[in-house]
Amino acid sequence: MQQAPPQHTLLAVSTILTPGERMRVDAAGEGSYRAIHRDGVAELVRDLKTKRASAVLLSVARCDGPMQPGICAMVREFPRIATVALVSQAAPDATRAALSLGTSGITQLVDVREPTGWHELRRLLVESRGGEIQREALTQLAIDLAGAEPECWRFFEALFTAPPRVATVRALSFELGVLPSTLMSRFFRTGLPAPKRYLATARLIRAARLFENPGFSIANVANHLDYSSPQSFGRHVRTLLGITAGDFRDRFDGAGMLRHFLETLVRPYLPELRRLRPIGAAAVSPPAARLQ
Repeated sequence: MQQAPPQHTLLAVSTILTPGERMRVDAAGEGSYRAIHRDGVAELVRDLKTKRASAVLLSVARCDGPMQPGICAMVREFPRIATVALVSQAAPDATRAALSLGTSGITQLVDVREPTGWHELRRLLVESRGGEIQREALTQLAIDLAGAEPECWRFFEALFTAPPRVATVRALSFELGVLPSTLMSRFFRTGLPAPKRYLATARLIRAARLFENPGFSIANVANHLDYSSPQSFGRHVRTLLGITAGDFRDRFDGAGMLRHFLETLVRPYLPELRRLRPIGAAAVSPPAARLQ
């Protein structure tokens, strides 16, 4: 099956910067991220809720004084969103302003007055894209699936690295370069739950991590994960867990949902998973090599 080349979508970063910083941030982000320049905190929050942006960049030179209460509220409502403070020029009150952002809950500050600062800024923003919970999942799976076939690892890796639009077994099969019927039959013959269940539960791990941001509503999370509607997300939760979307939000965080995934779909089936060869493609690197 011919696989289309992957499309690289740049990370969208919502910013509040000085005019001079905007130009430099745009230049530094070429090929790494796309900046959406705003003038107020309300615009940043709207970008986060509507999935226009996945990270925030704030200038120390602009975000003190009257803006600080709004920034405090934003960081409190979206604690899992990467928010970075930027220092680009010497100013008498720069230290005080940086401390005020720290008081707001921002823990990442980059000084770009040194050339290495721009590299550090790109690193922080691009690393935020990968998703902390996805990295946690792959780290744990690399331990649990030690000794499994490389193809088995590739399947689980795809569950947590594919974009949210990969929401069906058909789409996942396309990512893996295998026919959907082949993928499903190999799980069935090995005595494993259907691949659809693995995919659906992995999506809920991402949802549970997003819900750790109190500023996200059920509709916001459904939008972020490319569900057709909040009702569709609710049906998805009820089918898998037998609870409402609201109950899901109250009962599971990202770590709890990852633990549920491992305890119900991975650890009870380790002998079967270690002999699973779901793809029939050329061998890929084993887990330890892929996670380095």
